[in-house]
Amino acid sequence: MDRLKQIESFVAVATRGSLTAAALAEGVAPAIIGRRLDALEARLGVKLLVRTTRRINLTHEGSAFLEDCQRLLADLFNAESSVSAGGVKASGHLRITAPAGFGRRHVAPLVARFRVQHSEVTLSLNLSDRVVDLAAEGFDCAVRVGDLPDSSLVSVRLADNRRLCVATPDFLERHGTPAHPSELSRFDCLMLSGDASQARGWAFRVGQEVQHLRPGGPMDCSDGQVLHDWCLAGYGIAWRSTWEVEDEIAAGTLVEVLREFAAPPNGIYAVFPQRKHLPLRLRLWVDFLKHHYARPQFWRA
Repeated sequence: MDRLKQIESFVAVATRGSLTAAALAEGVAPAIIGRRLDALEARLGVKLLVRTTRRINLTHEGSAFLEDCQRLLADLFNAESSVSAGGVKASGHLRITAPAGFGRRHVAPLVARFRVQHSEVTLSLNLSDRVVDLAAEGFDCAVRVGDLPDSSLVSVRLADNRRLCVATPDFLERHGTPAHPSELSRFDCLMLSGDASQARGWAFRVGQEVQHLRPGGPMDCSDGQVLHDWCLAGYGIAWRSTWEVEDEIAAGTLVEVLREFAAPPNGIYAVFPQRKHLPLRLRLWVDFLKHHYARPQFWRA
């Protein structure tokens, strides 16, 4: 018990930034927290924290030990949770990030539904089109669309994502319809700028190969919704995901072009820093996404 208390106090001080804050959260005197830290460092024979009158800093060894301690405490919490309330009672806080457009339409509504089923879990949703550093910024999970770069992150494929070229009937009537991807250079194309997922350009299957093209155009934007609006206004051809344009295609306000050259689908993924020791709330969240994204009617809602 003493060793566990020492570890809990160390994590509390490291994450809260002071002995006083850690002591206040536990309802004990700061001196008690200080004695636990002294005992822990003496037992390990290493300095974990550098304490001054103004702040507390982790040593190199302290930083490494903190990660292991947080994982150990999470395992203990999960072990206790797994035998309470039928093994499905989750609590705690989840920090989630997702691309802005996709997140608004297909993540935010599920956050609210998940909360109904797991009332003791609180969630923060960050919507951003930049690639968030999960570990550095303290996020538990990211929902990402498209090809994933090689990294140490763990990913779970949730659904397929198909990309296609679209334009308005009026644009195609005025400018014609490309019959081959190589003809796109003669058309005004609406490019997404500043986005790593399209760094190689638009993908097409030509014969047995997937080719990437970067057709030019008079306008580009870093925001996918702006490209969507420009495309609907008849300013050019855009390369978009089906989840963004399928309603307009069904309504006839957008037309798919170069369908026979559409590239194989890429994926929609849940991404997190490591596979082991996932908190119950995170495991349930990923399963919740997989369940809903696997239903065809979800994408037509």
